[in-house]
Amino acid sequence: MIKKIVISLLFVSFNLVVHGQSLTLKKGAILENVIISDSISESFSLYLPTNFEVTKKWPVVFVFDSNGRGKQAVQMFMAAAEKNGYILAAPNNINDSLKIEENVLVTSRMMNRVFSILPIEGRQIYTAGFSDSAKFASLLPVFITTIQGVLSINGSLANTDILNSKKMFHYIGVIDVNDYNLKEMQSDEKVLNALRYPNQLFVYNQMDKPTVYDYINTSLEIFTISAMAKNSIPLDSSFINEKYQDKVGLIQNLINQNRLVSAYDLTLELMEVYRGVCDISDLKNMQKSIRKNRAYKSMKQTEAAVAFNESLKREDYDYAMYEDIASYNFNNLGWWKYQKEELERQNSKDSMFKLQMNNRLKGFINFLVDKNTLQLQAEKEADEEGLVLLGMLKTITNPKDFEGYKRVISLSSKNEDYSTALFYLEELLKVGFTDTKALYEIEHTGLLRIAPEFNEIVEKYLKDARYTIDEQ
Repeated sequence: MIKKIVISLLFVSFNLVVHGQSLTLKKGAILENVIISDSISESFSLYLPTNFEVTKKWPVVFVFDSNGRGKQAVQMFMAAAEKNGYILAAPNNINDSLKIEENVLVTSRMMNRVFSILPIEGRQIYTAGFSDSAKFASLLPVFITTIQGVLSINGSLANTDILNSKKMFHYIGVIDVNDYNLKEMQSDEKVLNALRYPNQLFVYNQMDKPTVYDYINTSLEIFTISAMAKNSIPLDSSFINEKYQDKVGLIQNLINQNRLVSAYDLTLELMEVYRGVCDISDLKNMQKSIRKNRAYKSMKQTEAAVAFNESLKREDYDYAMYEDIASYNFNNLGWWKYQKEELERQNSKDSMFKLQMNNRLKGFINFLVDKNTLQLQAEKEADEEGLVLLGMLKTITNPKDFEGYKRVISLSSKNEDYSTALFYLEELLKVGFTDTKALYEIEHTGLLRIAPEFNEIVEKYLKDARYTIDEQ
């Protein structure tokens, strides 16, 4: 319970006295380490919009980062929160290495702390996250029923089987058209539609506008409009009409750029948002006009053909990787290298849809490598040969990910296959690895790291070998 409130003359920061303790909060700036309590060594990052005042209730978005980087999580949403008048809070102590139940408890303690110190509108509580963190955000309404909506960016639902039609929440997905998760999020949309969940799926291209940040802003606008439609907060017709006209203008810009598929899909999503709160005849007319356009029909046919081809390729990659791991088929590494090169090869005759598909497929192969690696690492007895194969495959599918090289060096050294370890040491340094200290700390390399060959390679690339050999 708030006993006393003192606001500074500059209206930039203010003091709260909560349960006898003084807490200084700033507006328009991120507070990185707001403590949960004196007895709990947990904290969270907090952002209050510059127009924050304690005399009214505020909507809140709880943002998640799977590595507990609360400040970074808040920064991604700060501009949209400022524009739309939302409080942001992000825990610093959740981690993907913890069990889901533990992360939920950390989240619950943070939320309770926020509710105890700030005037929160209980019918406008939302969660959000990127990629894997988005999956966690989508799980929380199952455990914490006061959550009204989820904003998921580049991350599919954690589990569609646990969705309950008796306890719905508003789900908004935002996904890069080049991200392999697009297929999963499109499947999620179908499930949500079948269960009659209010939902939107916005697809952006990182090279174009609107950007992901534009859609974060749009999502908060939609949460606000949805709260108005449900009479959770007072209806503001001028706000709704202003945002509606902005979106009509956005769609017109997409049409002018001949991005007809994006324009049509956006009309569908926005008609769901504005139907019932304002006249949507503009959107209906634009939708009809696009649908009659021959160029749009041709684009849709190409998109459908590419989507079908993508599904077949994903099945092939999934099966091939399963077979290779099961049989330790190191001879097939050349085939995977060829697949990567084919996906990276750009032909001027290729459609935009095919180029985007190739980007998604590269991401999908990387996902398969990571998924299978985690599965083998979780086994009671480590499948070291399988992990070496996956490490080698990782150096092909994502050459800038240093962990694949280090895993091969470590496990090859453990099994006294020093020629392989030295080969991948040099390959690691060729792609730009510069941490000499980390090289000499790779597990199982105790004998290898004192060998002349190891130090010669380090000296060649980094000029910083730890051991020298007396040639006398």
